[in-house]
Amino acid sequence: MEIPGGFERILVTSALPYVNGPIHLGHLAGAYLPADVYVRFQRLMGRDVVYICGSDEHGVAITLTADKQGVTPQAIVDRYHAMAERDFAGFGMSFDHYSRTTRPIHHATAQEFFLALYRKELFVRKETRQFFCPKEARFLADRYVRGICPFCGKPDARGDQCESCGNWIDPLQLGDPHCAICGTAPVIRDTFHWYLPLGRFQSELQTWIRTKPQWKENVRNYVEGWFAQGLEDRAITRDIDWGVPVPLPEAKGKVLYVWFDAPIGYISATKEWAAERGDAESWRRYWCDPKTKLVHFIGKDNIVFHTIFFPAVLMAMGGYTLPEDVPANEFLNLDGRKLSTSANYAVWLHEYLEKFPADALRYTLAVNAPETRDTDFSWNEFQARHNFELADILGNFVNRTLTFAVRTYDGRVPDPGPLAPMDEAMIAEIGEAGARVAALLERYEVRAGARAMMDLSRAANKYFNDAEPWAAKKNDPGRARAAIWTALQVVRALAVYMHPFLPFSSEKVWRMLALPGSVTSARWAETASARLPAGQRLGTPEILFTKIEDEAIEAEKRKLEEALERMLAAQAALDAKRDASAGPAGAPAPAPAEAPAAASAPAPSPTLAPSPTSAPRAARSEEKKPMIAYDDFAKLDLRTAKVTAAERVPKADKLLRLTLDVGAEAPRQIVAGVGRDYAPEDLVGKTIIIVANLEPREIRGVRSEGMLLAAGPEGSISLLTSDRVSPPGTKIS
Repeated sequence: MEIPGGFERILVTSALPYVNGPIHLGHLAGAYLPADVYVRFQRLMGRDVVYICGSDEHGVAITLTADKQGVTPQAIVDRYHAMAERDFAGFGMSFDHYSRTTRPIHHATAQEFFLALYRKELFVRKETRQFFCPKEARFLADRYVRGICPFCGKPDARGDQCESCGNWIDPLQLGDPHCAICGTAPVIRDTFHWYLPLGRFQSELQTWIRTKPQWKENVRNYVEGWFAQGLEDRAITRDIDWGVPVPLPEAKGKVLYVWFDAPIGYISATKEWAAERGDAESWRRYWCDPKTKLVHFIGKDNIVFHTIFFPAVLMAMGGYTLPEDVPANEFLNLDGRKLSTSANYAVWLHEYLEKFPADALRYTLAVNAPETRDTDFSWNEFQARHNFELADILGNFVNRTLTFAVRTYDGRVPDPGPLAPMDEAMIAEIGEAGARVAALLERYEVRAGARAMMDLSRAANKYFNDAEPWAAKKNDPGRARAAIWTALQVVRALAVYMHPFLPFSSEKVWRMLALPGSVTSARWAETASARLPAGQRLGTPEILFTKIEDEAIEAEKRKLEEALERMLAAQAALDAKRDASAGPAGAPAPAPAEAPAAASAPAPSPTLAPSPTSAPRAARSEEKKPMIAYDDFAKLDLRTAKVTAAERVPKADKLLRLTLDVGAEAPRQIVAGVGRDYAPEDLVGKTIIIVANLEPREIRGVRSEGMLLAAGPEGSISLLTSDRVSPPGTKIS
């Protein structure tokens, strides 16, 4: 089928995950599930699509993990690459090829890129200064240096970014620097590196990117911020003994910086895929033909590498396909807090798959995808999505339809006879729903697409209830046959439409319908007109989604609460250490006197790139309001409230009407201007904080009996909540 934009094929990539640990939910929500949903949909459209990924096995994160565990980097990547492959498969990721950057084909490809640009004299060699550990006898990359943050005074800050205040750091700015492995105080030594002068490509990059008006706003804003600051030279080599060796005689002990070699992994993986298919040169159709639509699925921390750095390298090489789209997602938080892998405050995929079905997580992450803002995962929401939507809506409709058909019509599709108007309307809704979901997925709107698919299930349940086939089979058998035939057509359509989101469950439905082969053989565009013929034998009905019990969820919540307590205790200890090491006025320790300008230091890690538009926190703060007396503040009655219902206020795109459970008193409603940041269904079940004694007022003709608390400007609003579950009506003090 024709691809919008006149393309002949689609090449999809997901950011290569660092394999220095297991896969967690944050990874899945950002770069992997959205890509898999898109790819599965495109295959059902009958399009030529190839999905490439692989393990990023180089970089300081790998060597740090290896040093801490006392093993080789190769042992680390072998362990976690195998785990990533296994867990991705268990989650239903449908890569056409999953490679790894330690393979010879990748080393050769990355070195070919380096040499091609070197021979074009595009690199600039620069002398620089860097910390060197005399005990370890090696130069220290940024993360190998720890010390006192020059901005906030936190001890044990990393040499690339302070985890406490968020500021980016030149390692040479750290107070009391020490080697992260042995604790030795490093010395400063001269070294050299090759740099890519990105400024030479700025005009070409700007011209190209401004032909992409369809790019997400967060991506465009991020890129324009870099352009406004002006692109600078970027180091492409490092002094470290793990990575792709720089293929020059004078570069002994140097490797390619991971930001340079990792994106080339997309190309080397495609080469490997082509060779394994017996057509070694077919990779060029996907990387060297303008008729290819190249789409990079990433998290927002990788925007700069896929929109500026890697495209600049491809432009410098010449003849390569540039990205058509870079649908970067925001971050997924846990119960309102950032994930912390070091503190084990995370939900790990391998542990999840030991206890719960993959499709339940796929659906929960899809309907809550962080497409335009950071979103939140909670075990309570996960259980509710699974039990009340997957089981009670989708699974219930499939089960009641098939069970009725098998019991009443000898396991066959009944002859419908003439259809009633309500039957015809339901059949028409199949095509309309398919068109809605397709349009959304073409635009990478996984969140809305999953909800549109579920809306078809809701409509089908309502149809089944209204048709009442259980009553009609006695009083009007022909009416019952028409209703069940119609419902079975919806079940078949759902098997196709749910496949991108729920691949395991869609195959179960396909089998229950006794259809041949796999649902992947179906075609999306034909689903609206495809029919199960009268008399066709059906399979055996089975429960599609089994309810998840409270006990299982409570166990997972306790694990997170324990991890959070340990994390907060560790943070408190660090804060105490910082206070003890601060100067007389509590000021942070000064940077070393001989520290050079930050521009001369090696560039930061590719997965932790600074935004050029970021600023110190104080500079971003809004003007403070006048001081108030405590008695004025004490007049506020702040309480927790649980959202029991939410809907949009007519003709007001940013206003939502929320019905609240506030404890002992009667339910109340408030009107909140958060409709551009939150869909109504996102808020149901959440516990928020409200000003409970605000004088009621009418907003757009709707009575508002309070005000919720939120932070941030429109477009990035976050609701204020408590860090522990509190009953509705709990007083905030």
